[in-house]
Amino acid sequence: MNAAMKPGPRHTSSPASRVSTALSTVVAGLRSWSGLLAGATLLVIAVGAASVPNFLTPFSLATAMATLGPAALMAFPVALLVITRDIDISVASTAALTAACSGLVFAAQGPTPVAVAVALAVGAVCGAVNGFFVAVLELPALLVTLGTLALFRGLCYVILGSTPISPIPDFYAALGNNTVGLTILPWALVPAIVAALVAGVVLRGLPTGRRVLATGGNPATARYSGVRTRRLRFGLFVASGLAAAVAGMIQAGLTSQVSPDLALGMELDVITMVFLGGVSVLGGKGSIPAVVWAAALLMFIRKFLQLNNVSGYAQGIVIGVVLIGSLVVTNAASALVERRRRSAVSAESTPATTS
Repeated sequence: MNAAMKPGPRHTSSPASRVSTALSTVVAGLRSWSGLLAGATLLVIAVGAASVPNFLTPFSLATAMATLGPAALMAFPVALLVITRDIDISVASTAALTAACSGLVFAAQGPTPVAVAVALAVGAVCGAVNGFFVAVLELPALLVTLGTLALFRGLCYVILGSTPISPIPDFYAALGNNTVGLTILPWALVPAIVAALVAGVVLRGLPTGRRVLATGGNPATARYSGVRTRRLRFGLFVASGLAAAVAGMIQAGLTSQVSPDLALGMELDVITMVFLGGVSVLGGKGSIPAVVWAAALLMFIRKFLQLNNVSGYAQGIVIGVVLIGSLVVTNAASALVERRRRSAVSAESTPATTS
C-alpha cells in the first residue's frame, strides 16, 4: 500500500481527558459573576431537593415563581437606575399606593380597565415625582426615594384606613394565581420575564443602553457628549413607577385583597436582586442576565427557608446577610480588577531594560 494512502493514527480522547475538558469549561463559565450565581443556584436546588420534601414539585415551583414575580419585575428598572448612579427604594410603597387607588375604583363597582388605567397612571406619577426631585432638582436619589417610601405608604393608610378591599376583580385574581395554559409558568412571572428581556435589549442592544452606561460611568462626560442625562434618568424613574404599578396588581392578586401593607418590605428583595446581580453601587456597570440569576437564587433560598418553617423575620435576616455579602464580594472583586488593570498599565509603561 502506498504510504500516502495509509490512514494516520486515530486520536481518541480518554474519559479522563473528556472529564478534564468538561471541568475546564465549567470553571471558565464560573469565572463570570453570572456563572457564579448560576452555580450557587444549582447548589441550593441540589441541597433543597435532597433535604426538603416537595422542594421541586410542580406546585412548589409554580408558587415560588408567582411569589417572585412582583419583586423581580421591579428589580429590572431599578437595576438600570443603579447603573446611572441612582436608586429607587420606594418601589414597594409605590406598588401599594397604585393598588390602593385602583382598589377604590373596583370597590365603587367601576370597570376593571379603569382600575388598571388608574394604577398605571398613579405609578407613572409616583415615578415622575421621584424623577423630578432626583433628575431635575439634582437631589440625592437615596434620600428622595426614602422620603417617598414613607410618603406613599402613609397615603395607603390614609386612603384605605385599616380595612382591606376584597374581593378583587377576576383579572387581578387571574394575574396572581393562574398559570399559562397547561404549564407551571404563572402569569405573575410573565411581566418580569418581559421586563428582563426589554431591559437586556435596551442595555446591550440599543443606543439608550449605551447612554445609560455612559451616564453611570461619568455623568459629566456623558452630558458633554450630548446625552440628555436628566431626561434619561427621569424616564427611568417613570419606568420604575409603571413596573411597580403592575407589581401592585400582581401582589393584590396573590393576596386576594388590597391592603395598606401590601408588598411591605419587598424593597429589600428588589435591592438584593440588583446588587446580588453584580450591578455596581458606583454606577456604570451591570448585567441583566446576572440580575435574572440573582432573582432565581433568591427565589430558591426563600423557598428552602419557607419549607423548613423559617419565620418571615428570620428570612429577612438571611436576605439582609445575602445583600451585605453581595456588596462586599462585588466591591472586593472590582477592587481586584482595578489593581490588576493598574499593574498591567504600569508594566506596559515601564521601559524594558536591555543587557
